[in-house]
Amino acid sequence: MKPDSLPQALLDAVDADTMLREVRDWAAINTGTGNLEGLANMAGILADAFSHLPGEVELVEPAPVTAISAEGREFEKPHGRHMVLRVRPEAERRFILTGHMDTVFPADHPFQAVGWLDDETINGPGTADMKGGLDVILHALTLFETTEGARRVGYDVMINSDEETGSLASRGLIEELARGKYAALTYEPSALPDGTLAHARGGTGNYSITITGKSAHAGRNPQDGRNAIVAASDLVLRIAALAAEDITVNPAKIEGGSANNVVPDLAILRFNIRPKSTDAMTRFDGELDAVLRQISDKHEVGVHRHGGVTRPPKPVDAKAQALFDLVKACGAELGQTIGWKSTGGVCDGNNIAATGVPVVDTMGVRGGAIHSPDEFLIVPSLRERAALSALVLTKLSTGDHL
Repeated sequence: MKPDSLPQALLDAVDADTMLREVRDWAAINTGTGNLEGLANMAGILADAFSHLPGEVELVEPAPVTAISAEGREFEKPHGRHMVLRVRPEAERRFILTGHMDTVFPADHPFQAVGWLDDETINGPGTADMKGGLDVILHALTLFETTEGARRVGYDVMINSDEETGSLASRGLIEELARGKYAALTYEPSALPDGTLAHARGGTGNYSITITGKSAHAGRNPQDGRNAIVAASDLVLRIAALAAEDITVNPAKIEGGSANNVVPDLAILRFNIRPKSTDAMTRFDGELDAVLRQISDKHEVGVHRHGGVTRPPKPVDAKAQALFDLVKACGAELGQTIGWKSTGGVCDGNNIAATGVPVVDTMGVRGGAIHSPDEFLIVPSLRERAALSALVLTKLSTGDHL
């Protein structure tokens, strides 16, 4: 494509009918994070679709991930494979585009079908989050490959199978692929249905604390027991007190105990934190270690910590802001009004930003009500966002924009 009227040419070249058909077909495949069969099916379909671009497609095995069972035992959780496309790896300037194939809807969830809400809106599982976003990546790159600047640069595409549960099986892969890239685009749906982008993000961490006490008869010799539930309750109050202006702490669940006449010897506390800064994240980590020692000493129980921060906070530095400004300017050329707002939500953009690469992580479709049976996709945004990404990539392929 010639640069003279590139924005309109990109819009005109988008195959909107094919995009809609693909999104509807993809959304009809259940890809809940735990549905390994559905994820394998989807990974194969994506590998075939992206193989039409130059480069090599690979299905990458997930990294090992463990969790703590309700019985306090550590076990390995299986995950699906991730898809990676590498195009022109020898290029001096390269980008990374990321998305996820998994959804929050398990195989037995009643929300499985796609239907029309009105002439411009469809309702279906993963239509916005993010089967629509995956299709935007595919068609944006297809358009980009027709531009004069494409041959000068390279890119990686990473589509993981576990974003909805924290990307524990793909975090290392994301960071490996992101390092050294000139810029990154991630295809979560827009923060608002009007196309508003997510700007700065807080971080998140999930923890499981296993407390091992000693059982005893609750009537005959309770003094010989060590009550794990009491220790866990004390721990809840202590970690809740660590919340501050720059971090929230959410004790979410206590598991354990047995019959009413038995001093419980096991409890598991699960909780989430949302640090707004790296300093808050680091401070909490040290404070938690001190609290766990206090609990162990006071209640004479064993304490085992599992988990931690999975997505560090994502501030917006000068380079990242320059990328936001470029996206906004490209949107204006296409007749799209684009703004942004900070959010408490997290995504793989957090992990990319932690490598020092500027990222805009809501380049996907316009839609809303994600993670619910009311999830919807605004169909014209497929065409809008494909053209937007193609134009952004074209601009990034020439000059020093960041």
